[in-house]
Amino acid sequence: MQRHVLRQLPRVQANAMARATAATFAKTTPLMLSRQFSAHVQVKQTNLLINNEFVPSITGNTFETFDPATEEKITDVAEAGTADIDAAVAAARDAFNGPWRTMAPADRGRLMYKLADLIEENIEELSALESLDNGKPCAVSKNVDIGLVLKTLRYYAGWPDKIHGAVVPISGPYLCYTKQEPVGVCAQIIPWNFPMLMMAWKLGPALAAGNTVVLKPAEQTPLSALRVGELIVEAGFPKGVVNIVPGVGPTAGRHLAQHPGVDKVAFTGSTEVGYQIMRTSHVSNIKRVTLELGGKSANIILDDADIDLAIAQSQVGLFLNQGQCCIAGSRVYVQEGIYDEFVKRSVEAANARVVGDPFSSATDQGAQIDETQFEKIMGYIDEGAKEGARLLCGGKREGSKGWFVQPTVFADVTDDMTIAREEIFGPVMSILKFKTVDEVIERANDSNYGLG
Repeated sequence: MQRHVLRQLPRVQANAMARATAATFAKTTPLMLSRQFSAHVQVKQTNLLINNEFVPSITGNTFETFDPATEEKITDVAEAGTADIDAAVAAARDAFNGPWRTMAPADRGRLMYKLADLIEENIEELSALESLDNGKPCAVSKNVDIGLVLKTLRYYAGWPDKIHGAVVPISGPYLCYTKQEPVGVCAQIIPWNFPMLMMAWKLGPALAAGNTVVLKPAEQTPLSALRVGELIVEAGFPKGVVNIVPGVGPTAGRHLAQHPGVDKVAFTGSTEVGYQIMRTSHVSNIKRVTLELGGKSANIILDDADIDLAIAQSQVGLFLNQGQCCIAGSRVYVQEGIYDEFVKRSVEAANARVVGDPFSSATDQGAQIDETQFEKIMGYIDEGAKEGARLLCGGKREGSKGWFVQPTVFADVTDDMTIAREEIFGPVMSILKFKTVDEVIERANDSNYGLG
């Protein structure tokens, strides 16, 4: 028998995200919001979702979550410990062995459509929560992130009654057939850069195929996941189908990844943590593991390109989400015939970007996720300058409060420089010159990262 989850295709979905983003920025009127609006965002849920009930952690432990734009505390969130993870996995197993697995596939699809409808009905609240917790512009949260959440869930909602096996013709008096079955309990560990979208990318295929889920959001951004958890209960999902357990990686994440009651682990995050997930996931049993890790994507601009379009798309490809994207086009290879003009105009475009309050309609770029990421980015900028790249704009903190980094452009970058080789995960563009297509293809592919 073939046991499976509908396979996720990060590259295809990421390309769809890029196309949707470009279209959105071309036609969307910015939201008319203000920092005063964010002050009125009500955080409705901070407890763990286990077996369709919101409960404090067994130990009573909590952790703080902060607004990246102000550095101010938002709230305390229940911190899942090992006993909470055990309870969530047990609830998911009971649901898998009970109502969810035996439910008619079309009914599973209807519940997923209902969840998408509820998210759409609450889109203003959810986009505000996402920006409050993450620091990205609220217009991006609403029109890009949650817009794609709705498309993802509705796409997978159409799949449950279309997953079929096959009859295999063989000789002799035999009947040979395949039957598609769900894997079981899926552990899903999602990152902080696109909290709701990553949640949808993982929930969608798992639920469509009949699996149950224990999902751990990033400790920096748990709030929108917990609000979606309330909508999951409201939509009518059976108890234990989706469990949401905020917590920190070394305890909750590690215990979930190595739990013997988990059949599959799906993780999106850094390459370093991905190595740890791969090692720990097989400690207790042989799990299926899906890893979507770092990237160092290259944009290649030829002499005959539409330079206006190339500059616009390079700006979106790198600066979207403050550069915090695994497919961010942080290496921009430009053919020598248009190199100087491209550099000049890229600097002008970067300088024109408005960095600031995520709830302002004028804002193009919000805050980095936290101080750790901010300091990491500033370290890469310093390293780029020391290694001889030409810093043409940015390179400094924007303002005195909040984790804002100015849009930064380096020119005359070479392939051996740190900023050309390592994932920065910030608004730092490296422009490199090339002569021939064969040359640039080889250089672009010279990367240790799996994405881009």
